[in-house]
Amino acid sequence: MTRTEMIADYLRAHARRRIDRVDEGDCGRNARAAVALIDAAVYAASLDLRARVVRRLTAAGCFTDGRFDPGAEGELIVRCYGTVREAGPARLLEALAASAERAAAARAPRPRPASA
Repeated sequence: MTRTEMIADYLRAHARRRIDRVDEGDCGRNARAAVALIDAAVYAASLDLRARVVRRLTAAGCFTDGRFDPGAEGELIVRCYGTVREAGPARLLEALAASAERAAAARAPRPRPASA
């Protein structure tokens, strides 16, 4: 499975959760979110493996054990995606890359100060 397919699978799984979710009085919010996530999955699957956003997600460590994991902040971004007017799938993936890069930077070991 390619990295773009892993991203698409991740987004489709979240879309399925939104479709299965029943919230009284949601006024179609879950359905709109599911459609937006499916659209984002199609977009992700169509990306070239050398696309900048895919390289950023790779460098941030989002692909492990044959699956895509954008981290805790990335998951929150995806869970909230499509509930309000969004800028589109490209912006979603850019937001995921930025959050993954922040998480990777936080995990990176800090250099120790030189002893005097």
